Amino acid sequence: MLDDMMGRAVSPVFVGRGAELDMLSDAFDQARKQAAAVILLGGEAGVGKTRLVSRFADQAARNGAHVLAGGCVELSAEGLAYAPFTAALRQLVRERGAAEVAALLPEGSQRELARLLPEFGEPGGNLDTESARARLFELILTLLERLAERRPVVLIVEDIHWADRSSRDLIAFLSRNLRAAPVLMVLTYRSDELHRTHPLRPVLAELGRVEGVARIDLPRFTQSEVAAQMAGILGVTPEFAKVGRVFERSEGIPLYVEALIDCDECSFPESLLDLISASVERLPEDTQHVLRIAAAGGIRVGHALLAAVSGLSDDDLENALRPAIAANVVQVADSHVYAFRHALIREAVHDDLLPGEHMRLHARYALEIDRDRELVPPGRAAIEIAHHWHSARDDLWALISAWEAAEKAARAFAYTEQIDLLERVLMLWDKVPDAAERIGVDHVTVFERASESAYVCGESDRGKKFVQGALAELDEETEPERVATLLVRRANIKVQKHTSGFIEDLRRAERLVPHPTEARTSALSHLGRVLMLCDEVAEGTAVTEEALRIARDLGDECLEADLLLNLALGRSISGDLETTLATNDRALAIGRRLGSARITLRALANNVDTLNNLGRSEEAVRLAIEGEKLAKRYGRYRHQGVFIANNRAEALEALGRWDEALDVTARALTMDPTRQNRWHLLRVRADIAIARGEEDVAREILVEVGAFVPRPEDGTQEWTANARLLIGWHLLRGEPRKAVEVAELALSTPRWSGKAMLGWRLLAAVRVACDQAASVAPELTATVRDLTDAFASDMVTAGPVGDAFRQVYQGRFDEATAGWKQLGRPHTQAKALVYAAAAAAAGGDRDGAAVRLREAKPLAETLGAVPLLTQIDAMARRVGAALDETPEQGHAREISLTPRELEVLRLVAQGRTNRDIAGELFISAKTVSVHVSNILPKLGVSTRGEAAAAAHRLALLT
Repeated sequence: MLDDMMGRAVSPVFVGRGAELDMLSDAFDQARKQAAAVILLGGEAGVGKTRLVSRFADQAARNGAHVLAGGCVELSAEGLAYAPFTAALRQLVRERGAAEVAALLPEGSQRELARLLPEFGEPGGNLDTESARARLFELILTLLERLAERRPVVLIVEDIHWADRSSRDLIAFLSRNLRAAPVLMVLTYRSDELHRTHPLRPVLAELGRVEGVARIDLPRFTQSEVAAQMAGILGVTPEFAKVGRVFERSEGIPLYVEALIDCDECSFPESLLDLISASVERLPEDTQHVLRIAAAGGIRVGHALLAAVSGLSDDDLENALRPAIAANVVQVADSHVYAFRHALIREAVHDDLLPGEHMRLHARYALEIDRDRELVPPGRAAIEIAHHWHSARDDLWALISAWEAAEKAARAFAYTEQIDLLERVLMLWDKVPDAAERIGVDHVTVFERASESAYVCGESDRGKKFVQGALAELDEETEPERVATLLVRRANIKVQKHTSGFIEDLRRAERLVPHPTEARTSALSHLGRVLMLCDEVAEGTAVTEEALRIARDLGDECLEADLLLNLALGRSISGDLETTLATNDRALAIGRRLGSARITLRALANNVDTLNNLGRSEEAVRLAIEGEKLAKRYGRYRHQGVFIANNRAEALEALGRWDEALDVTARALTMDPTRQNRWHLLRVRADIAIARGEEDVAREILVEVGAFVPRPEDGTQEWTANARLLIGWHLLRGEPRKAVEVAELALSTPRWSGKAMLGWRLLAAVRVACDQAASVAPELTATVRDLTDAFASDMVTAGPVGDAFRQVYQGRFDEATAGWKQLGRPHTQAKALVYAAAAAAAGGDRDGAAVRLREAKPLAETLGAVPLLTQIDAMARRVGAALDETPEQGHAREISLTPRELEVLRLVAQGRTNRDIAGELFISAKTVSVHVSNILPKLGVSTRGEAAAAAHRLALLT
């Protein structure tokens, strides 16, 4: 073999790049000491990105880093998904062994990585497509985080301008979510490849807004650097005149400098393309012939595969390649692989192939790989074969191989790549007369598979097009179940796109399948859930109960659990919260018995919401933390853990633990939540922003969630929450009339939620708006009061939270205050006290108003509720009340700690670090630091050790 052969046209001296190398080193130090970092390294082809990265990787490894590397290849654009991450995983398995790597993963999840690397065994049978890709992303994130617990990690991904969509999405996900782990990602790309519509451009723009991401643009060499490069290659100082000529022709690009170094004055090529080609054309004809064959195989080709395609013996192949290796056109890589030294060289050789030669070579590659799939790395055979048959312009085999590769992409959750391959099948269909017989499915099935994948990966427009294509070929009289399934999918796509018409599609699907089959159950399940979310609870419940009976008859326990959770949703909306808990628990028991992470987490998430609605918010927070830990263990945090986190944030907001709620929402928003979950999280943020007087922050959120221009496709719960927030925003701005106008619109449109907690909360907000607007818009206010009275008469009260909001609406402010105090909700308690103070003052009871204001003020101060404090101070001045605290009260408050501060102090007293505490409490290390900074002055101490001693001395932890 040729493992020891080296070319000479590369400078042994590392030239220039000192500033860029320092920037990479600084980024590594930042990642190692503080938090994860990402470097985007851009530069023209041939400018030296790989050389710089290799130099840095060697340096980082000497400094204790675990360096993992992978690169994208041109084949990625045709469906080879996750290529750089598969390469990095394969390196890790070679270094550590599959068993040790699997031990770093969440419980039972290593089989998911088998979709990328067969060393992890057979892929898991769980094809929960809607969350599968999210779980895979989370597994890779977890793996990097756990690797980094041992020593810092440097992950190098080269040539991301060739990255497939799935790899681009994973890169973006890791960049946003590798926050506290000591990981540095270095991503290289060709800046000259990024045309206006290149798919990497929006990714780079998005990453540029992420904290911890920095960009390095690698410049061309200066003339003095070219001289140093030439001296390194030649071993002597080059002539000044030749340096000038080389610098002028190479334009400072190191690759071209290397190619020009042996050219005399008369042989300087006319163009840079000729320059690249010239380095090949100087080689013997036998060598050029083998290089042309190799170029059809890609940048890297294994020895065995190249021998098979060329038909040469091992000796003949090696003898033909020796001159190319000596000239540094080709290099010998690990695992007996030949690699073109630069992609530009391979591109120049491949572009020089004659049309017939091009097709023959690619067909030969396809045949040889199909004959022996071990000629290519594991997992790549199907897409390699599809690529080569497509390049060979063989319609029959291009169609067959694209279908096989699409199935392979689906098993790896590479849905976008699967869609591209299925579109190729559709494009070739009419060119292959017996296409259906060749791949074993009809034309409609291809549309169905493509529509499913498009829905799962959020390609709504493409998904709708595929559904329409399938429906156009089906007759609902002869194939009603297929039509019904497609209608359900189209409804889901409409919900995903927030367009109307989804209920009509679901009703039509239900009518098409009147018999108790799996297809009817699916249609009923989706219809029932949508009806409930649209506040049609009675019909939704009836539909869901029918589906539940069918599911039980079919023996489908998984579907039974899902339907129980849908029923619980209806119970929650109708106000029967205790039954909601009981129904969720039945589903939870099924999920645990089946070992279904999805059902278990969904049931836990719903119970967190129900407990919060029952006023058991502390219990809700504890259950949410348990659920989030479980979601991490199952590798499902990004998909379901984020939803639980949102419910935790809502409970924290209710408890007045606003900084914690903001930390939870900020972390969850980095996890690429679905649009619906993102809007839920933003609404929690908006509640706190309005309460703290952050008008601009609130406005930005209200714009994004559609509060100013309601969308017809919004669910009733979202519409109700938006209306309430918009009322609060106008009141914050001192616009009570506009607030009442929003209320009138909300109450005049029968779309607001009858869910007890949401409905009474909205009516309470409307009551406050009417009280403030009565003097400026008396007629409008009277009209709105009449509307609220009409709605209130039909509403039920469910639990103490709904009851307290109802009391605010009814003007029974002191009773509401008592209720909020018992529930431990300081903000709503303080507001009710202010409303009660205003009522007392209006009745001439100034002393009573002062007492209530004195009670409200410390609550508002602790929360940082600036608008409420302003209102308290203004009212105190009007009634002549002094609100200053007594010395004893001030001292007591100085040493009092919030519940979260007590949790932090307890862990500090155990000797835990900020990072340990952050992991335990699901907050950031920065937030822990802020809490510690607040605790020390409250205790009158200056160190963590003194704080621990004071905590024990004052019995704060008992």
